[in-house]
Amino acid sequence: MNLDDFSDLIQRPDGGVRRDAEERRERQTVPPGALGRLDELGEWLSAAQQSVPVRAVEQPRLVLFAGDHGVAELGVSGRPAGSAHELVRAALDGASPASVLARRFSVPTRIVDVSLDCDPELLPESVVRHRVRRGSGRIDVEDAMSAQEAEQAIRLGMAIADEEADSGTDLVVLGDLSVGGTTAAATLVAALCGTDASVVTGRGGAGIDDLAWMRKCAAIRDALRRARPVLGDQVELLATAGGADLAAMTGFLLQSAVRRMPVILDGVVSAACALVAQRAAFRAPDWWLAGQVSGEPAQTKALDRMALTPLLDHGVTVGEGSGALLALPLVQAAAALAAELPEREPEKPVEDEEAPEPEAAALDGV
Repeated sequence: MNLDDFSDLIQRPDGGVRRDAEERRERQTVPPGALGRLDELGEWLSAAQQSVPVRAVEQPRLVLFAGDHGVAELGVSGRPAGSAHELVRAALDGASPASVLARRFSVPTRIVDVSLDCDPELLPESVVRHRVRRGSGRIDVEDAMSAQEAEQAIRLGMAIADEEADSGTDLVVLGDLSVGGTTAAATLVAALCGTDASVVTGRGGAGIDDLAWMRKCAAIRDALRRARPVLGDQVELLATAGGADLAAMTGFLLQSAVRRMPVILDGVVSAACALVAQRAAFRAPDWWLAGQVSGEPAQTKALDRMALTPLLDHGVTVGEGSGALLALPLVQAAAALAAELPEREPEKPVEDEEAPEPEAAALDGV
């Protein structure tokens, strides 16, 4: 598999349609610019949908990729290693922040077990049936997975994107349910941006103390030594320093762009996968929105590299798709305003007064 092939498959949203949407916006009763970034969002959606006026976002979907990372054994996460299945269970039971928001916004949720480190019997078959492997390797000392498993995970993500597009999903909110995932994500970002471990090391969604932060920084440093020699091959990079869930998210993002399906990114994990995908197909980021600032330095680094400006900054660090879900109503509002605000009545041309007849003009001069 060569992810560079996606570069020829992905085109940018229609520029001509976007210009038409901009012209329509200028004709609306509310002055252009008065709605701030909502104007930009509405025009972006029009281009993505190839529709003027823009259609309402009526079938969004929250898609969460789940996996455990062996590097969590080093105590780099606020959660115990191998406990990502508990996050999945909470989401299924409606007890996680993301599930509460999804319920409130009437957004169906799909959870895909790519590499959870648990017995499959603990979760529904619909969640575990796609599993590529049980957990990912400790990236500071070993590969996260084999190249064959990385390719399998990428193809899984592509298949999930196709299923969503075929079912009528018109916008995806993308997140992860992982333990140790931010360590792998920070490693990928540091490798692709050419920075040191300390620049990208954050404290994760669950929060860690200073000692755990130092352990995390050391793990990223060691993983970087292994990642840098394989930067030329995205599949090998994901196999070496990523994880099966991250590989699946990368494949999902690339195929979503092929299928012209917009995606809202959540936190550092989805941002890192997006950065890998951008490396393969430079036009792909035009199909994504950054939902929110997670506080992770690696996310900031990745979004800067892709020129994506987050929609929200509310200090939400919990992850699991929560921040991106909070941005969804903003996108829906932008679509509604762009489609439903009335246009100004065209101004009637001022008619010139009739010129006097020549004879009348002559008499006036007598």
